[in-house]
Amino acid sequence: MNEKIEEIKKLESPPKVIKGLYTQKEINEFIELYKSLPIATHNKKQNVIKKRWLQGYNKNLEKLFCDRLKNEIGDFKMDNLQDEKGNDIYGLIQESYAPIGLHVDAGFEPNNQIYKQSLIPLTPVGSTIIFKNRFYGGSTTFTQDPEELKKKNLSYGQNKRSSEHLNLYGDKPFDKEIYNKYLKHEKIDNLKGLEVEYIYQWEVGSMLIFDRTHLHCSSSVIEGKKIGIATFTKK
Repeated sequence: MNEKIEEIKKLESPPKVIKGLYTQKEINEFIELYKSLPIATHNKKQNVIKKRWLQGYNKNLEKLFCDRLKNEIGDFKMDNLQDEKGNDIYGLIQESYAPIGLHVDAGFEPNNQIYKQSLIPLTPVGSTIIFKNRFYGGSTTFTQDPEELKKKNLSYGQNKRSSEHLNLYGDKPFDKEIYNKYLKHEKIDNLKGLEVEYIYQWEVGSMLIFDRTHLHCSSSVIEGKKIGIATFTKK
């Protein structure tokens, strides 16, 4: 459990979307950045390619991103793990061919005051589901899969696996209409007790900002693949 829950809660706020934050030229620069970065992980089970936004590949883009994010959320520190040399990375760029399941990006250090995370879509088709439900126990993938729950020897930056969410939010069945439209890649029983707060329809040039304590997941809406930049901050 995070040691700074009260400080974290004081800064929580509803999700927000800033439309038209990036021009098409700037989005093209992000795409070129993505192409130039080395692959960090190719998770064939999740069908996702992950690249770390390493420092030094495009310093103008790094400054542009940090300045615009600061304009929206105020002062922050990066909390995106580090490279082999101990330098902060700016985030993760993910190329997904299948939806990412239910999880929370609540950090790996219990004494950090986690803050906001952002998502910048680089492709137009996709959506992200943010739930009202919150979790303060670190970065976690929520599942009922027995094989996933057995995984204990996790590498640096990997989410722990847990089914404890099923005991936290009550027994209310999940909304079937939303499930059938957006979440058929999840077992509906795994969504028990969850309520949707916001459905972010991806739009190139926009940015989604939300608290790192929110449970969230991709929707099942994908055309071929989608690419997005996820970044994580702390105070």
